[in-house]
Amino acid sequence: MNHTLLCDFYELTMAYAYFKQNKHKQIAYFEVFFRQTPDNANFAIYAGLKQIIDHVQNFFFTQDDIHYLKSVNKFDCEFLDYISTIRFSGDMYSIQEGECIFTNEPLLYIKAPIIEALLLETFILLTLNHQCLIATKASRIYLNAHKKILLEFGSRRAHGESSAINGARAAFIGGFDATANTLAGKIFNIPISGTMSHAWVQMHNNEIEAFEAYCKIYQDNITLLVDTYNCIKGIENAILVFKKFKNKNLKNYAIRIDSGNILKLSKLARKMLDENNLYDCKIFVSNALDEIKISKLLKNKAPIDGFGVGENLITSASSPIFGAVYKLVAIEENNQIIPKIKISEQSSKTTLPSFKKLIRYYKNNKIYFDKLYNHDEKILNYKNLHSKEMLNLIFTNGKLVYESPDLLSIQDFYKENISKLNQKYKKLNNISFYKVKISKRLKNIQQQLI
Repeated sequence: MNHTLLCDFYELTMAYAYFKQNKHKQIAYFEVFFRQTPDNANFAIYAGLKQIIDHVQNFFFTQDDIHYLKSVNKFDCEFLDYISTIRFSGDMYSIQEGECIFTNEPLLYIKAPIIEALLLETFILLTLNHQCLIATKASRIYLNAHKKILLEFGSRRAHGESSAINGARAAFIGGFDATANTLAGKIFNIPISGTMSHAWVQMHNNEIEAFEAYCKIYQDNITLLVDTYNCIKGIENAILVFKKFKNKNLKNYAIRIDSGNILKLSKLARKMLDENNLYDCKIFVSNALDEIKISKLLKNKAPIDGFGVGENLITSASSPIFGAVYKLVAIEENNQIIPKIKISEQSSKTTLPSFKKLIRYYKNNKIYFDKLYNHDEKILNYKNLHSKEMLNLIFTNGKLVYESPDLLSIQDFYKENISKLNQKYKKLNNISFYKVKISKRLKNIQQQLI
């Protein structure tokens, strides 16, 4: 779908101003980075590149778009004629989806004529700010769930349909096993999962009747929701029904607890199930869960096999803003890259200028530190460390040269990367800070411009 008009209006007014100054073909370098990690954590997870690639490939103004812009009465016909033929003709560099990312380092570069670069800003930021946020929250939950089954079902609490669909995608990248969002399952080939509803129980004369009817229909995949009326009585009724169906090819069966004291109820449920020889019955829980609640449950030895996580994941409720920004860092004149800087009284908002290389160093196959170099600097080799260039060429001269992996491969890549990150950086209560080093030359460039 074409979303070229999904841009802040100032991007169009600036584009018009550049056009009137005859600067519209000036090559500019824009860098995406973020200043603070959600939940004051040490790392985030990169997600959203595939949607940005699709947007860039469909970057053009339709006749209807041009007609609308003409009605705004801000632009002359010469400018409208020019943008009616515009396509992305520049270069894009990006980190790979599923990578661990850190503050104040480039995630993505756009090198393009200034108008093209300007008009991509909003879509790039809204995509990365959302998917990186949800993938990061999902990762925090994944790391604290200790390989328990994780189901994403936050669609009904999501901030709109695209947030629900792309949020399910980002959650899968961050380690979740399945989603309740059927459309996301279709679009991205994510495993889908769903259990019974409270309404199913209410629609029958009693709980046992509801459970028996459900078991007759779904003999090979049963999860009984036991807290419609009284959770303990619901567990007892589930046990009666499971024992009745035990000799009728019953397999892959579970109960789900969606309210109350999850720790107490899950322990009681496990005891009751085991006393009735239902050792293979799983226990799933839900109810406004997040990484902190899940961590506490497991530390207290809650016998839980899987977690359904909704609102606190799909909205990243504890820290709902990612805050990536899109800043001009250089222009090109006479085939020379000229660094540009933004200076602020708030030192954290003073940018690090120039088009840069991002190199990740590893020690004993563990992520050790990152270092930023100027684009034309020689990379240092450190003893006993090996390095990787983090920014991949995605588009060159407007042509896509990167093949996006499928979503399962991205998730596998995430799990591989997160396993290489030192445990001290993954703790819920962050006390260590990952090093992102800056070369002396880059520091000098910044100081000279200041």
